[in-house]
Amino acid sequence: MKCIFIDQHPKMSRPQDELAEEGEEVFRNLTEVKKSQIVMPCHANHRQELSVGQLLKWMDSTACLSAERHAGCPCVTASVDDIHFEHTIGVGQVVNIKAKVNRAFNTSMEVGIVVNCEDLFSDSHWRVCQAFATFVTQRTTGGKLRPLVPCTQAEQVEHSLAAERRRMRLVHADIMKDLLTNRVQEAEKAVPAERTQVESVELVLPPHANHQVNTFGGQIMAWMENVATIAASRLCNAHPTLRSIDMFHFRGPSQVGDRLVLKAIVNNAFKNSMEVGVCAEAYQGEEPLRHINSAFMIFEVCDRDGKPCTLPKIQPEPLEGRRRYQEAIARKKIRLDRKYIISCKQTEVPLSVPWDLSNQVSLYTLEQKQVLSFKIEFEADVPAERAFMVLSDLGKRVEWDPNYERCELIRKVDDDDFLYRVVTPSICRGGVSCSSSANQGGMVQDFILLASRRPPCDSGDPYVIALRSVTLPTHPPTEGYNRGEVLCAGFSIMEVSNTISYFNQASPEVLPYISTDIAGLSSSFYSTFCTCSTFLQDNRDNPNPKDQPPSSTLNSTLL
Repeated sequence: MKCIFIDQHPKMSRPQDELAEEGEEVFRNLTEVKKSQIVMPCHANHRQELSVGQLLKWMDSTACLSAERHAGCPCVTASVDDIHFEHTIGVGQVVNIKAKVNRAFNTSMEVGIVVNCEDLFSDSHWRVCQAFATFVTQRTTGGKLRPLVPCTQAEQVEHSLAAERRRMRLVHADIMKDLLTNRVQEAEKAVPAERTQVESVELVLPPHANHQVNTFGGQIMAWMENVATIAASRLCNAHPTLRSIDMFHFRGPSQVGDRLVLKAIVNNAFKNSMEVGVCAEAYQGEEPLRHINSAFMIFEVCDRDGKPCTLPKIQPEPLEGRRRYQEAIARKKIRLDRKYIISCKQTEVPLSVPWDLSNQVSLYTLEQKQVLSFKIEFEADVPAERAFMVLSDLGKRVEWDPNYERCELIRKVDDDDFLYRVVTPSICRGGVSCSSSANQGGMVQDFILLASRRPPCDSGDPYVIALRSVTLPTHPPTEGYNRGEVLCAGFSIMEVSNTISYFNQASPEVLPYISTDIAGLSSSFYSTFCTCSTFLQDNRDNPNPKDQPPSSTLNSTLL
């Protein structure tokens, strides 16, 4: 038997590849399940490479075992996030799959899946893909799942990111609607999309079902991959390679005896890739079709040197075809962002970048001890000392930061410390800023801030600008304003690299302004700090006398 499952008891030995922090005991995540499988000719396609459909089946069954180990009850696949296949696997090579629960919610949990390949003759190993699947429990008695406590640095990062990925899944439909507002002109000379249509029917038999008599999610994905490959082949008249699968959700269960109707069509073709939409529906007897799942698969066609070929354009069908055509463009934008998120491995993880891959602004978050902190990093072609003097004047921030509606200097404490009152817009539904004159999303907020600036102490040290909320007896909370609090925020400016970093330890009053950016669903931070960079450029050679905020006497009339 060439298939091996490893589901170790907690008391058994734990591998060396998952270590706690230095000095701590080596241990293993108790939900971890491993599977190793030699690729046989029956698992391969015409290129003698492992079929992606077969790989999806193995990944699904391994992840299900991990989820059930934590839940202590049967579980089913609810959704799978984007999967990007980095390498192919040949006949005779070994597939090593590892799955473990990253985070448990009320009745669902996220399972992380890592697939590696091993060549037994050269003793080499390489990463094939990584995926995140959501499983839901099938308990009859109800009740919440027990929480999963992360123990290592890596587990803490995945635990934090699991919550962000969950937010992305929940608002995916709304983001699609927003992106579809910008339509793209269709190609005039192109291949009719109806030429790529494929329809196939599969009978669900007992070998296709799990121990709950439901059709394996991996088996459904394998059938969907088959019809999608045929559709892609009809566009390019060649053998395509599946590169990635977009996030998808299982809408309902399928059982033994179902007839599964699988339909596929090319939604859109880009320069070197195409998106194929696949739909799975089930029925028994005379009953109407039940929607089981829809997925979007990205294919490429490579030449003999392994380089992607240019693909013909697609001409969408009227009405629904045009809708799918436009949605494919929106999904491509979302895919670029989520691919960047999933590929991160550091403890300080960049979560949100705009769709333009040439951007130089990155958003990082870190969750530690129930506190969420974020950092924005960008480069500006401005001398560090000049950037320090401009950014330390909060009165100028209203010129580049839309979240600063008004900034009033209360008092100059000394040459490097100042007290400000900052007024910010209210937040409407969805994290959108509202002006104070059209306040429909809640009260306008104000903050009393102590702004402190410090030049470098030694060579190599950064310029630092620190912000912190304080209380002043002379400025109590005002009627009509919600008094917010900034726990810790500020700028760090490196002289050598011209890198400017903005930090903020998010409080409940700050979170509404940043939630969509942290979830990877908005690029407002990118726009704001691009404006900041432009503002610094415009002011690099126009210094203010003494480069310090105006005195408190000049602003006393504003209060």
